[in-house]
Amino acid sequence: MKHGLVLMILLNLYSSLSAQVPDRLYLAESRIPFTPKQLYIPGTLMLAGVLTDTENRKGQLLKTETENKHLMGLTGQADDFLIAVPVLALYGLEMTGMQARTDLKNRTVLMVKGQALSTGMVLILKSAMKKTRPDGTAFSFPSGHSAIAFAGATQLSLEYGQHNRWVPFAAYGLAATVGAMRLGNDKHYLSDVLFGAGLGILSMKMAYWTHRYRWNRPESDADPLLNLYQQSIKTQ
Repeated sequence: MKHGLVLMILLNLYSSLSAQVPDRLYLAESRIPFTPKQLYIPGTLMLAGVLTDTENRKGQLLKTETENKHLMGLTGQADDFLIAVPVLALYGLEMTGMQARTDLKNRTVLMVKGQALSTGMVLILKSAMKKTRPDGTAFSFPSGHSAIAFAGATQLSLEYGQHNRWVPFAAYGLAATVGAMRLGNDKHYLSDVLFGAGLGILSMKMAYWTHRYRWNRPESDADPLLNLYQQSIKTQ
């Protein structure tokens, strides 16, 4: 009886320790650690947006003196729909067989956190800056569409870019197209788009840096000594 009690205590201790191994492996594979160099691109874009946001905002328009309203042909309302493409791709790419970095639940939580942070900062800055748009309407700086698009592109790159090199090019290319369309539609100046792009990238990266991956952790494997313990009980 004493031997069985000692064995049970040892098995419980072993189980509690071994159960933590899959969790640590899962976190190691999914977590993206912070490094200062990851601030270079979003920081540069945001700084460029601030530096180009001069008093003479009219001079930032990428147009000729005749006010060409068809900047690179990128006009229309497609930018309102293109910002949803990264969200659809976030789940659709996995359905095609591509491997994502994180599971469905954590991926969704990360998307909500990143986009909420980005949108919240955009709304605060718009209210504080009160910049006028090229078309005369209010709340120009920064570009919310650009922030959403680049945040989505960043998540796609983080989730699928490690195994599919083309994903970042396609994702950021789409985001850049959204930014260009905001310029072509007289909704934003270049400074608005640059700052919004940097803010979107930074917000999504912050979501990944701070995420604790508490959702949908894989269950620990069965204790390999469970059968041994059961057999010891039967022999007593």
